[in-house]
Amino acid sequence: MKKVIFSIGLGLVVAVGAPAAEKGKAKPEDAPKAESLFNGNDLTGWEGDSKLWSVRDGMIVGKTSDADPLPYNKFLIWEGDPVENFSLTAMIRVVGENNSGIQYRSKRLPDLGEYVVGGYQMDIHPSQEYHGMLYEEKGRGISAKRGMKVVITPEGEKMNVGSVGAGGELVWGEWHKYAVEARGNQLVHKVDGEVTAKIFDHDAAGRALGGLIAFQVHKGNPMEVHIKEVWLKRLPAGGMIAPEKTPVPGGATPVMPPKPPKKPKGKKK
Repeated sequence: MKKVIFSIGLGLVVAVGAPAAEKGKAKPEDAPKAESLFNGNDLTGWEGDSKLWSVRDGMIVGKTSDADPLPYNKFLIWEGDPVENFSLTAMIRVVGENNSGIQYRSKRLPDLGEYVVGGYQMDIHPSQEYHGMLYEEKGRGISAKRGMKVVITPEGEKMNVGSVGAGGELVWGEWHKYAVEARGNQLVHKVDGEVTAKIFDHDAAGRALGGLIAFQVHKGNPMEVHIKEVWLKRLPAGGMIAPEKTPVPGGATPVMPPKPPKKPKGKKK
């Protein structure tokens, strides 16, 4: 496949019912301290498969089709310096019955295919349960569903310890403002100004404290992801929270409860 260098930013977001003012733009109030990752004209500063990614009408477009189905998920990767603590905002919409996502604190995985990355992802998904959640691509999988406050223990257990205001019903196919904030081992996802997931990651072996940013096109049904107004603000170092500061209460439940054992099939007569 032809390799193309692009210039743009990162960020994907899903929609939830929130004030109209939150849905209108992604530019932060303190924009002088933020960096625009997309110039609105081309993909300078980004790297991805030119068959999938382009710029149209002032927006980044990632497009897949039935005629040339993806063998695996692929990404548009920002070529800027690795990002540690940061706040990222973008306007995003997904057209089609498929999902996308914003990768952050991630890494390239060339052994798994061209333009493959793994790491934290803010999921942009048509399902209410998964929209705006934390998913770890090529890693620990679903780590916090939409609306959850999660503590990942030093042993890697993902525990739902409470809830956050996940907003109203998802309106798929429309523009929404997505935001990710990462400080130390604290991660927060927002859609249209509403928190959709909050995570304290104490799993030193599994977590990441820095890495790359990327956007996703997902294998499966044909889709388009549209991205614009991508802003990155780097934050000061620090922000680590010790496990004893976020104790897991007695009533906490696993993010992904174990599946019940399958019933044995009866003998054939």
